[in-house]
Amino acid sequence: MSNYSIQHLSKLYDVTPRTIRFYEDKGIITPKRQGVTRIFSERDKVRLELTLRGRRLGFSLDEIREIIDMYDPEQPDDPQQLLYLCTKIREHRKLLINKINDIYNTLNTMDEVERKALENLRVQQSKANAKASTLN
Repeated sequence: MSNYSIQHLSKLYDVTPRTIRFYEDKGIITPKRQGVTRIFSERDKVRLELTLRGRRLGFSLDEIREIIDMYDPEQPDDPQQLLYLCTKIREHRKLLINKINDIYNTLNTMDEVERKALENLRVQQSKANAKASTLN
């Protein structure tokens, strides 16, 4: 069974030691202590990896903890856990699609505002050129 230091996990997952301590404070990982030194187990390493993956997917820490805590190594393909995971993935996919649509709508609005502003500038420039040519 392997043990890991906070520095090793920090380098392995490209996160700060503070991030790892944050997940410890939240109870997601529970390293043993030798004095002031934290000793992380293989279990902690896997839980940290799953937590970081869950965060990249947009899951909240509560959702991540619930999914991880449901995991039973004796029953790795537990239907209840898999169904819950699929439900959460669908929810987050829907949120991401909504965000993508919001971004497209915002970009379209920006394009329209820019188009109108440029057209207004062209009209003003045209008027200024016409006025200048009549004065000359």
